[in-house]
Amino acid sequence: MPELPEAETIARGLDRAIAGATILSVDVRSRKNVVAPTNVDFASALRGERIERVGRRGKYVVLELQSGRRLVVGLRMTGRLIAAAPGEPAVPGAHVVLRLSGERLLTFADVRTFGRMTLVETGRVWDHALGVEPLGSGFTREAFIGMLSGRKTPVKVLLLDQHRIAGIGNIYACEALWQAGIRPSRPSKSLTRAAASRLHDAVVDVLLRAIGLRGSSIDDYVDAAGARGSFQDVLSVYGRLGAPCPRCGKSIVRTVLGQRGTWWCRGCQH
Repeated sequence: MPELPEAETIARGLDRAIAGATILSVDVRSRKNVVAPTNVDFASALRGERIERVGRRGKYVVLELQSGRRLVVGLRMTGRLIAAAPGEPAVPGAHVVLRLSGERLLTFADVRTFGRMTLVETGRVWDHALGVEPLGSGFTREAFIGMLSGRKTPVKVLLLDQHRIAGIGNIYACEALWQAGIRPSRPSKSLTRAAASRLHDAVVDVLLRAIGLRGSSIDDYVDAAGARGSFQDVLSVYGRLGAPCPRCGKSIVRTVLGQRGTWWCRGCQH
């Protein structure tokens, strides 16, 4: 957490709230390495920059700056990006606070300090290790079938491989596999063309529905305004150990696959 739907929700909220604003000052409060590169005066480098737009790549939120540089934020497990007005309640665990024109503050907070805020210079490719965007034009059925072909990797592990598909995490992999009726441990190459097509469509559908409900607030996630998402209220299998499967009524089970908890139904996922 956050995964693609949460990062997308945050990016959209920030784009509405701070696109066009100028960075007046930067307060780096953490002694840990939450900003990078470490050999750059982060505050001086950002002062005076204009935020042109805010977007997303995989699970990353990307602030595109007027100079052509990018401020890339990896939220990891507990990171938050909150846009607020001065005087509003402080964000717990704040590591970096950007004071913006228009009397706005952008706060990067992370109670577990796993997240990173990285300034990427103009022309530098920072996302070469990330795979295809599952909501992009490159994620076609044929491309997905090609990813699965010849691979013994369990299909859930493949879905979580950020080098192949960028942005899918544990929640949405479990949900998409349930929706497609596919056992998470099945070798990728064992999926028939029809099963692979179902899974492709399920991935896209689950992600879009989650974005529509502003993400899943299972643990610490909140959007750019500090509000919780609601997709957790309609989850079919994730986190529902022992609950009846919404499709067949069998009890949801939890196993471990690729060192990750995996929720699924033995009754209807084959």
